[in-house]
Amino acid sequence: MDHGPKTQIQIMKKKIYIAGHTGLVGSSLVRYFSKQSSVEMLTAGREELDLLSQEAVERFLTRHKPDAVIIAAGKVGGIQINSTFPAEFIYQNLMIEANVIHGAFLAGVQKLLNFGSACVYPKECPQPMVPSHLMTGKIEQTNEPYAIAKLAGMSLCSSYNRQYGTKYINAIPGNLYGPCDSFDLNRCHVISALIRCFHEAKQTKAKEVVLWGSGNVVRDFLFVDDLPPACELLLEQYRGDDPINIGSGEGCSIREGAERIAETVGYTGDVRWNTAKPDGAPARVLDASTINKMGWKPKTNLKEGLEITYRWWRETCVS
Repeated sequence: MDHGPKTQIQIMKKKIYIAGHTGLVGSSLVRYFSKQSSVEMLTAGREELDLLSQEAVERFLTRHKPDAVIIAAGKVGGIQINSTFPAEFIYQNLMIEANVIHGAFLAGVQKLLNFGSACVYPKECPQPMVPSHLMTGKIEQTNEPYAIAKLAGMSLCSSYNRQYGTKYINAIPGNLYGPCDSFDLNRCHVISALIRCFHEAKQTKAKEVVLWGSGNVVRDFLFVDDLPPACELLLEQYRGDDPINIGSGEGCSIREGAERIAETVGYTGDVRWNTAKPDGAPARVLDASTINKMGWKPKTNLKEGLEITYRWWRETCVS
């Protein structure tokens, strides 16, 4: 029996603007959302959009009117570059957050995901860390400018929610690592720095590698590709105003991490710790129970994540 012409149902796509789409977090978000037919991604490189320009950001967001915004842009790095360029770290991160958050509000964007950092918690903080610990003690000095900028961005989101009824979310991820991270020893994070150090020591047959600090500080390492599903879940379901942690909930000392990386790379020489160099905060382990109850847990353990990251770096960056 002929039931007449079939009507094709058109699914309305969600347009998500990812600020900072080429960085560690942004590129992971692009990989994730590019596989979803219900999502239209909006991105813009530096040559197209200067996130430090308030006028340019407002014009861009007003023209494109995304349904949601994820702020993955910012100036990031390890202890060394944070200590060397504190002014750039606080200025650039403040400007990017202020421009994108305010520009999103002016463009009528109701949903926005802003990333804080584990370093926004006090240096001497009970473990695991929960949002109620925020602003209860001094921030670790080596990354204080970056942390203050992140706290300001988080406050900006909650202020717009309180005054205008927006649904802007503050997420605090653990120590992220993975493909598309920087391996520049002058600016990279601890995992990528250790991978490169051990790889080069293996290549040159060095008998010893000297690493910064005592190796005893503890971090909550999270493989970057486990982050986007958490972001999607928060944008769809989270209705609270409190910041929400996204981490493994497991602590790993830098010393233990270095041992695992040496094993992954295949370096068998000695490791010496230069305790004259700074350690950073003694421990940063996130209580992720809130998002765990929502149904998210990381899928990639440290061993698997290190293998994927090392393989990506060798295939992509090592000549």
